[in-house]
Amino acid sequence: TQTTFGFSRDDAGKFLPAYIEQSILEHDPFAVLDQSGVGELVKIGIDKGRSTRRDLKIGICGEHGGEPSSVIFGHKVGLNYVSCSPFRVPVARMAAAHAALQEEEMNKK
Repeated sequence: TQTTFGFSRDDAGKFLPAYIEQSILEHDPFAVLDQSGVGELVKIGIDKGRSTRRDLKIGICGEHGGEPSSVIFGHKVGLNYVSCSPFRVPVARMAAAHAALQEEEMNKK
């Protein structure tokens, strides 16, 4: 997120609220994974990494690892795991279960 947007976490708090208020960004990209930008780079990384090593384990960590829409996105693109702070584990597990159920439902159709 920092590299893709070119934002410093230390400085972002000064302008991110205005960006969100003015609809330049929908969410704080440090809290909710930007699926169309950062997410696309994640998908490219997964595809390229697994093209040379099929068993490559790939995951995300930090705030994204405990944020439901980011966890669901990670499941869809083939992440193996998420890592987050202990207090966010129940939310991450619930999101992962939700993603697995959605996938199962789609496979039935």
